[in-house]
Amino acid sequence: MIKSALRGSRRVWRWCWGLMPDAGLPLRIRLAEVLHQIFRIAPSSSPLPTAAVAESSRDPEDPRAYRQWLAARPVLDAADRAAIAAHIAAMPAPPLISVAMPAYDTPAALLRAAIASVQAQLYPHWELCVADDCSPSPQVAQVLAEAARGDARIRWVRRGTNGHISAATNTALSLAQGAFVALMDHDDLLAEHALYAVAVEIAAHPDAALIYSDEDKLDAQGRRYGPYFKPDFDPDLLLQQNMISHLGVYRRDLLETIGGLRLGFEGSQDHDLALRFTAACGPDRVRHIPFVLYHWRQTGGADSFSQTALDRCIQASRTAVGEILAARGIAARLEAPPLAPSFTRVVWPLPEPAPLVSIIVPTRDGAAMLANCVRGVLGQTDYPAIELIIVDNGSEEPETLALFETLAEDPRVRILPLPGPFNYSALNNQAVAGARGEVVLLLNNDIEVIGPGWLRELVSLALRPEVGAVGARLLYADGTLQHGGVVLGLGGVAGHYLSRAEPNSLGHLGSLALVREVGAATAACLAMRREVFEQVGGLDAIELKVAFNDVDLCLRIREAGWRILWTPFATLYHLESASRGLDLVGEKALRFACEIATMLRRWDPVLAHDPFCNPNLYFGNPMPTLAARPPEFMPWAMPASTTATTSPARPPPLPRMAAPGSQAVPALPPPGPR
Repeated sequence: MIKSALRGSRRVWRWCWGLMPDAGLPLRIRLAEVLHQIFRIAPSSSPLPTAAVAESSRDPEDPRAYRQWLAARPVLDAADRAAIAAHIAAMPAPPLISVAMPAYDTPAALLRAAIASVQAQLYPHWELCVADDCSPSPQVAQVLAEAARGDARIRWVRRGTNGHISAATNTALSLAQGAFVALMDHDDLLAEHALYAVAVEIAAHPDAALIYSDEDKLDAQGRRYGPYFKPDFDPDLLLQQNMISHLGVYRRDLLETIGGLRLGFEGSQDHDLALRFTAACGPDRVRHIPFVLYHWRQTGGADSFSQTALDRCIQASRTAVGEILAARGIAARLEAPPLAPSFTRVVWPLPEPAPLVSIIVPTRDGAAMLANCVRGVLGQTDYPAIELIIVDNGSEEPETLALFETLAEDPRVRILPLPGPFNYSALNNQAVAGARGEVVLLLNNDIEVIGPGWLRELVSLALRPEVGAVGARLLYADGTLQHGGVVLGLGGVAGHYLSRAEPNSLGHLGSLALVREVGAATAACLAMRREVFEQVGGLDAIELKVAFNDVDLCLRIREAGWRILWTPFATLYHLESASRGLDLVGEKALRFACEIATMLRRWDPVLAHDPFCNPNLYFGNPMPTLAARPPEFMPWAMPASTTATTSPARPPPLPRMAAPGSQAVPALPPPGPR
């Protein structure tokens, strides 16, 4: 019990420390003194402010910083490789994985390098199936014939006509005999542990239909850069960008059932395939391995179709998205997101007539701030069916009471008096109990409307049956990001995603420019169907009266099987949060500590892993940074009989390894095994 209490108090310490900006060193020192008096925790138990400064220098988009980060990662040694071989030998039914590769006029050195990276796999149960797409240069056939003579696991065929990448990939697929098929381009490289990691994931989750990994790029010298550290599977993100490839590994029988790749989608053929495949298998059969297993070559050979015909690729992608939505009976509008025009925004339809939305705003005095909020809700919002419930928690100032009298004249407004000690959860619960709307929107009184379409966006997403709640993009008064979603476990319990990001920041590969699934969202602006709120029991008014009640609500919504979304297309100001400080004195400090303890007791295993925030990145700075402590994964250290686990609806990933890394992948490895 003593160890548990100490652990919990340290989590409180780390959480509070993480709230302080690096520039606020005097405030951090004062906070250290306060917490030391409350919890008797020495400041040395917390990260130093300089640690956060060091975090900010690890920009994944900076090739040098990325390669330095890779160089610091542990690499596999002879003992690891021997243990991996023993682990594979102990697998009761190691699957055959077919690597399907279309090839067209590939420079011989690059094709040999790609083949060599397959032959170098630590997992031996593979076959390489290559289709030469009628290359005009004889070197492709010569390299393939040479490789096949030296390794019986390599099979290839030359097509009689050039059919482009979709047709050539399908030809390669026709050679495949494995239960799973990994798609690979003719000049790219696999990490040596790629297929082993896939086999371990299959063993742990035998019902998996699609497995994908993180990826990065290779320059002309074979140096790695531009990593894409992906979230766990997010169907909404897949509609907007191809988050699957590379590496994408598909169950072959289902791949054949849906007809493989479709002609006419060249350049976005992988995106079209992933959309159709995940629609067929369902989201719970899609697994993510959070390690870079695939290196995508960008220069040194012929440019890929997607590089030379970007506009056609974008159109092909949007055609695929439109068709998959139409198959579900959804008449959505597709357009280019303003900050990421090469991706796709899905504008979901609203029913006619639009459902009533009950907007709930708790308040206590602060008339000017409330008036500003109400003016935007009632006068600058284009949504046609609004009920505004202002929950008065004991206002006394004459200006506020006069404002209430004026607002009550509007038939859309109700003033609900609920005096007494401040209990955010109870105030909202009682307001929802009397609300008439099909959709409820929890809204802070310090929110300012920026544009008219914000509520349409929130409601259109919240009405989807698989969605439980939707959060908005909230900005500080200076335009920097206040809320981009909540990161579970950040600072110990939860924190805001990339707080203080610049106004036009894209996040990591468009994460701040696209609708995406999140572990939780703030109730400063949170929309949901009233039935969802009621079914999960509303906010916790007993143990979470002030803090973390919205995170707890979102976690219970997810536990019930719904998804939490965040959208950048509903943007508002959250004015007061920038200046409101921590209040950790007396009873409030004790209450805050108890609320943290409640969250840890209730959700500790869930808080340990946010499925939508890749563990190779740290999201507590205004920009994503490479994690100081990347995850570890050593499946070879576990008995084969213990690798399989029971998959919950949103299962946690396997234990992880620090991905074996180096500053460069050899651009031209010699042919044959290495």
